[in-house]
Amino acid sequence: MQHFIVEIIYKADISVIDNLRPAHREFLDGGYKKGIILMSGPQVPRTGGIIIARAESMEKLAEFLNNDPYQVNKAADYNYIQFNPRNYQNFLNEWVEG
Repeated sequence: MQHFIVEIIYKADISVIDNLRPAHREFLDGGYKKGIILMSGPQVPRTGGIIIARAESMEKLAEFLNNDPYQVNKAADYNYIQFNPRNYQNFLNEWVEG
């Protein structure tokens, strides 16, 4: 598995983001259930969001996130940063090595 930080950059008005947020969070719940997403949340200040994820490849992760309501509605851009976890808390062993 490869590991990623995904930066979501809002490009729509925050009112559009607010309207899409319930569908976005429901979509992300599917990523949690599939073991793709470790954590996610809004940036402070609210200019976008962050997702910590894993996938077979950046292309596979992008294919999954292409169905995110923010992306489908062209409300946000996504920046993918691949990294290799070298040090992490022991409770993350299964997720990192999975």
